[in-house]
Amino acid sequence: MAISSVRGTVGQVVRRRLARHDHPSVRHHGEVSRPTPHVRIDREVLERNIDAMQQTAEAAGLALRPHAKTHKSLEVARLQLAAGAIGLTVATVSEAEVFAEVCDDLFVAYPLWVDDERAQRLRGLLGTSVVTVGVDSVESVRQLAPLAAGGLRVRIEVDSGHHRSGVPAGDAVDVATAASEAGLAVDGVFTFPGHSYSPDARASAAADEQRELGAARDALVAAGVPCPVVSGGSTPSVEYARGDVLTEVRPGVYVFGDAQQWELGATTPEQVALTVVATVVGRYPDRVVLDAGSKVLGADRSSWATGHGRLLDHPDAVITALSEHHATVTGFDAPRGTRVRVVPNHVCNTVNLADELVLGDGTWRVDARGANT
Repeated sequence: MAISSVRGTVGQVVRRRLARHDHPSVRHHGEVSRPTPHVRIDREVLERNIDAMQQTAEAAGLALRPHAKTHKSLEVARLQLAAGAIGLTVATVSEAEVFAEVCDDLFVAYPLWVDDERAQRLRGLLGTSVVTVGVDSVESVRQLAPLAAGGLRVRIEVDSGHHRSGVPAGDAVDVATAASEAGLAVDGVFTFPGHSYSPDARASAAADEQRELGAARDALVAAGVPCPVVSGGSTPSVEYARGDVLTEVRPGVYVFGDAQQWELGATTPEQVALTVVATVVGRYPDRVVLDAGSKVLGADRSSWATGHGRLLDHPDAVITALSEHHATVTGFDAPRGTRVRVVPNHVCNTVNLADELVLGDGTWRVDARGANT
C-alpha cells in the first residue's frame, strides 16, 4: 500500500476516535434554529480536503506543514496532524501559544521583531515545543540572539516575487551567517509565493518560488551553512510544487476553500467546506439583500475578483456590494426569509471575525480568535 494510502487510513481512524470524545472547544446546539448569519463547516468536505492535500504533498515528495491562521481551530489542527502533517505554521507568537496545546513543532512564518514581552513568551514555548521563526534581516537576528540558549531556530525568508517581506536570494547568506554567529540554529529558507493569488499566475509563481529558494539554498550550502528545510507553497501554487528543491509546503486556505480560490481555479465548489449561512432580508426588482455584511464575511476583494463573495448553490449570482451588515446580490431572486450559503472571498478573514464554527448540532470554538500579536 502507498504511504499516502496508509497515512490517509490512519488519519481516518484517529479522526473517528477523536469524534467520539468531546474536546473543550466543542459545544452542542441545534443548527436549524440558529440565527443568521453564522459560519458553517461541512465536516465531510473538510476531512476530504485535509486528506487530499496530505496525499498531494506526499505524492510530490513533500512534507506538509499547514498554515493554521486560516482555521484558528484546535479541532481542525488535530485533524491535519492525524492525517500526517509534520507540524503547523502560524503567523504570530500568540497563535503559537494556542496551537502548542496540540502540536510541539511550530513555525512562525513571519519576520518577527521581538521585544522583551514577546521574547519571554517565546521562552515559555521553547520549554515544550520546537519553535522556528522567520527572519529577513541582521537586525532582527540580533533581537533574537538572547533566545539562542533556549533552542530557538530561525529560517531565512526569501522574496520570490511577491515583494512583501524577505530578502533577495543572494542576500540570504548574510542573514544566515549573522544568525549562526549569534548562536541561533539556522534550519533553512522559506518564502511565500503570494503573487500566485492572481489569474494565470499560479504556475509561474511556483516556478519563481522554485528558482529563488533553490538559489538561496545553494548559496547557504556554498557558504557552509546547512539548509535542511526549503519551505514554500501557497494554496494556489501548491499544485505545481515539486520536491527537487522544496522539502515542505505550507498551504492554509485549502482546508475550507473560498471564493478567491474558486475563481482562481484552485478550489471547486465541491471543495468548499466553509460558508456563511445568511438570510434574504430584502427583495427588490433588481436585487436581494442578505443579512451578512463585511463584519461577518470580511472586506477583502482582490482587484480581479468579480464580486464580494459567491453563493455556493447559485454560482451565477454576484455579490455586488457589502456594507457592515448587508450584502447586495444580483442575478439571484428568492423570497425574504430564504437561507443561502455564502462563500466569502477570503476565508481567513471570515474565521478571524467569528467566535465559533457551526457543524450540524455542535460548534467548534475559533480558539485563536484575536491571537494577532
